Amino acid sequence: MNEALRNLVEHSGGVVSRSVALQVVPPWTLQHACATGDLVRVLPGVFAAAHLSTSHRHPPIGRLPPAVGHLAVCAWADGQAVLSHLSALHRWGLRPQPTGDDLHLSAAPGSTVRTRPGVRVHRRTGFVLGPPQVVRRNGLPVTSLDQTVIDSWPLLPPAERHAPVIRAVNDRYTTPERLRHTLGRTPRLAERRALRTLLTRLTEGCRSPLEIWGHEHVFTGPGMPPFRRQVRVQVGRRTLYLDMLAERERVNIELDGATTHGDPRQREIDLRRDALLATQGILVVRFAHRRLVHEADRVRRETLAILASRAT
Repeated sequence: MNEALRNLVEHSGGVVSRSVALQVVPPWTLQHACATGDLVRVLPGVFAAAHLSTSHRHPPIGRLPPAVGHLAVCAWADGQAVLSHLSALHRWGLRPQPTGDDLHLSAAPGSTVRTRPGVRVHRRTGFVLGPPQVVRRNGLPVTSLDQTVIDSWPLLPPAERHAPVIRAVNDRYTTPERLRHTLGRTPRLAERRALRTLLTRLTEGCRSPLEIWGHEHVFTGPGMPPFRRQVRVQVGRRTLYLDMLAERERVNIELDGATTHGDPRQREIDLRRDALLATQGILVVRFAHRRLVHEADRVRRETLAILASRAT
């Protein structure tokens, strides 16, 4: 490949548009690079380094690693659209987009950018290609985090929908209230009721799928106190957060995820933490993921018995 063209492609992350390339080399140099297989046309007027292309089972744009594909579709859109939905979710670091998946763009209704193989273009009334609806993430324009999370919800497999929402809240990128507000401005969203329920659980303090399961199947109903969730407790110089606290009984229910089972180091950390809370008169009761999911009724009875003994 021509050295000037090679440097331009490398500097641009493996992707170059025809208009940019022709500012550096004549048209026949670009044509020669394609003819010799150094460059591959992945979209109209957009080329990528051939060594980045993978399987031929997908459209040319779908053969690129997602990060490179994002560069390519932004170059193709040429400012008329921005990364959105699952592609923006990747840029926000909330879920990696697999190679071969359609790349997603959002555009205003009057945009000339159109859906094509490997690229889905979404149009939204009132969409403005600028802040606060659009921000730059790792150098590329993407939809705002709240809009990205809401838009991605119905496109994800059901088993994968909760994780990005929960992570966005846990990592303090957003809040359940902000997501609920954005949901209200996004009409006709599929699976809307399930998302609204998840946001309610997050507002109530649940911070993991296991906590949500416990809330819905175990720790509510007759006899259960109104647990406070994610309670901040200061013990000396340490700040601890309790999964679920029954204040009157001074009982802290901790839900141990499947990944903590059998980890000696984590077990030692938990024991020290539980001992520290005991100095404040708080009894810590732990339930493992397996028991909570497969022995829900038994866990419920044990919890009620423990609470009753503490109340007396």
